Formats: sequence, structure tokens, C-alpha cells
Amino acid sequence: MHHRTVEELMTRDVVRARRDTSFKELARLLEENDVTAVPVVDEMDRPIGVVSEADLLRKSADQADPSGLTPVPHLEAWERAKAEGARAEELMSAPAVCARPGWTVVEAARLMEVQHVKRLPVVDEADRLVGIVARADLLRIFLRRDEAIREEINRDLLRGTLLLDPRDVTADVRDGRVTLSGIVEFKSQIPVVEQLCRGVDGVVSVSGDLTFRTDDGREAPTGT
Repeated sequence: MHHRTVEELMTRDVVRARRDTSFKELARLLEENDVTAVPVVDEMDRPIGVVSEADLLRKSADQADPSGLTPVPHLEAWERAKAEGARAEELMSAPAVCARPGWTVVEAARLMEVQHVKRLPVVDEADRLVGIVARADLLRIFLRRDEAIREEINRDLLRGTLLLDPRDVTADVRDGRVTLSGIVEFKSQIPVVEQLCRGVDGVVSVSGDLTFRTDDGREAPTGT
């Protein structure tokens, strides 16, 4: 099976900021390039942080409402420091949480989930910025055609990896939902087949009614 990598999905032409990029220049970069965040890089083009719309909006949130109707929200010390910042290095979220080009979609998605971030700068072996990958990029694997998913499961997985007879087990795919049908030799193979199918890029769910010839989960009778 071929898992799509971050390198295949990332944006290569990355809009970036420097440490001393001003607040207004950051706002202009986001607006003119239609992006919601930009990585901040050092002199060696290595990401040191990320500035997002949320980081910039802290400045507006920290301002008093002229009408006096909306109270100024309580901010932690670090949030207030950001709200008062004027340059990228003062406004950015740091350190930058980065990915590698060879990572799979699963690896990138898990890091985003654990770190609670919406995008990852992508760096090479020298930690230089080579791309950026966002949640929307990772979701593109679910746009794979059903025919491509079906072919990968039936040909590469069921026949190639598991060596199952095409007359015994087949997979149908509709809207990314995989339905397995047929019979396997041992009962213990069923969860293995289902789990491997779930790992195919673009699969939304796996269901079916696989049966088995031998129940290898039952204990052998003991002698007397």
C-alpha cells in the first residue's frame, strides 16, 4: 500500500515572516495571500514560531469597548504580552510545531491533534522550511475516487499483502465506505483484514459480513 506523505500534500510556496516583521505587515501578508497563518523564520530559514489570525486578534480583544457595554476580557500574562506586541517575534506562538516531508497523513494528523494546532510548517534535515501542511490538505485524501480505493484494497491489500483468493474475499467501496464480503480461512483473520482496510488512504469506514472456515479462537480440548 502507498500512504500519501506530507510532501505530496503540502504547500511548497510558503508565505513567511521574519522576527522583525511588523504587526501591520503581518496583517497584510495574511490578507493578500488569503492565508490564516504564517511561519516565522530565523536567518537560516528555520521556523521559530507561527503567527495566526488569532494571535493578531488578541490586540483587538484587549481594547476597551468605546460604548462601555463589553468588558475587557481577562488575559493571562503571556496573552497580554502578545496583545501588546508589535513584531512577529512578540506575537507568534512558539516554538513552531513542525513536520517532516516523509511523514504519513496519520503522523501529521496525530501531531496536530496532540499539539492543538491547525497547520504544521514542514522542514528538511537541516530544519529549513520547505513547505506547510494544513488540516484541509490532510483531508484531501478523502477525495480519492472510490475506484482507486477499491483497486488498492482488492489488488494490493487482499491479494498482494494478505494473499487471499479473489474468489473468497472482495471489497466494494461507495463514498469511501468499504464493505467486505466473503470467507477467510481463520476467524482471527477477520479483525486483521478490517484493520488493514481502515489504514488505506481515503477509507471512511469498514463494515461487512466476513465468515470463516475455522474458529481458531476456541481452546483445544484437554486430554483426560
